[in-house]
Amino acid sequence: MANAQATDKHPGELADVPGWFPPLDQVLFTWFLDRQEQQGTGGDLLELGAYMGKSAILLGHHLRGGEKLTVCDLFESDAPDGPNQAETTKSYASLTRQAFERNYLSFHDTLPTVIQAPSSVIAKEVGPGTCRFVHIDASHLYEHVYGDIGAAREILLPEGVVVLDDFRSEHTPGVSVAAWEAVLNRGLRPICLSTQKLYGTWGDPEPVQEELLTMLRQHTDCGLSVQWAAGHRLVRTRSKGMQPPPFPRSRHYVPPASAPQTPPASRPRTARPARPRSHARRLAVDLLPPVVTRAIRRARTSRA
Repeated sequence: MANAQATDKHPGELADVPGWFPPLDQVLFTWFLDRQEQQGTGGDLLELGAYMGKSAILLGHHLRGGEKLTVCDLFESDAPDGPNQAETTKSYASLTRQAFERNYLSFHDTLPTVIQAPSSVIAKEVGPGTCRFVHIDASHLYEHVYGDIGAAREILLPEGVVVLDDFRSEHTPGVSVAAWEAVLNRGLRPICLSTQKLYGTWGDPEPVQEELLTMLRQHTDCGLSVQWAAGHRLVRTRSKGMQPPPFPRSRHYVPPASAPQTPPASRPRTARPARPRSHARRLAVDLLPPVVTRAIRRARTSRA
């Protein structure tokens, strides 16, 4: 994982917020959350691991009356164990709570509920069966991801959606093991897979899968395939130049300055060609006596 560099500037657009949140996953997050709203599914939102706030900002945009977003992250606090501390130092040295809050408040009027602690505390902070959507992107170590998945199962509503980040990256084998173990042994049922994230539920995935397939088949900028493994239908998606969905700009957005208009270059003036003598004028000269004609010609020559 390459480090995303922090910035001390207020973001003008979601793309200005540092972090790893590809356009395809922005489209999928938006689709799942919109679908829940259309179906009248109420519940809170939870994110474990927020980094600079890119995905949390999108989640906060989908809150409705009476709902809350909870974000849990170590930020600049010490990790609970040595391996987790080494991971934090390597990949998140620039992360601070202040940077997260600055970015989030650029798009929203109030902060979410922020828990600055290891994700292992979340089951004590968020009640069971209260959330409709949980995004897990905290520690990538197997033991921590295993615990986060178990907490998400208790916190989610029966048909709620959980999203596991980095489930297939070569640098995060612990996430891969924990994710597929949950599918094979802990009742998690995949809905779809993006290049970076696994979307699943402990409810029935088939209705949402059918609607998702209908939506994705309308996209020419998204690759799509369906496979079966261990009795699970796996909907695989990948971006083919997909653009992120429209998202409101922040309160600090400054439109780019328009380029100055260059006046059209003036055309160089060319000398007017000599006007040819009219036929009548030539005829008048030709009718003069030869002596006069020679005198006129001598006069013209002397003036030239």
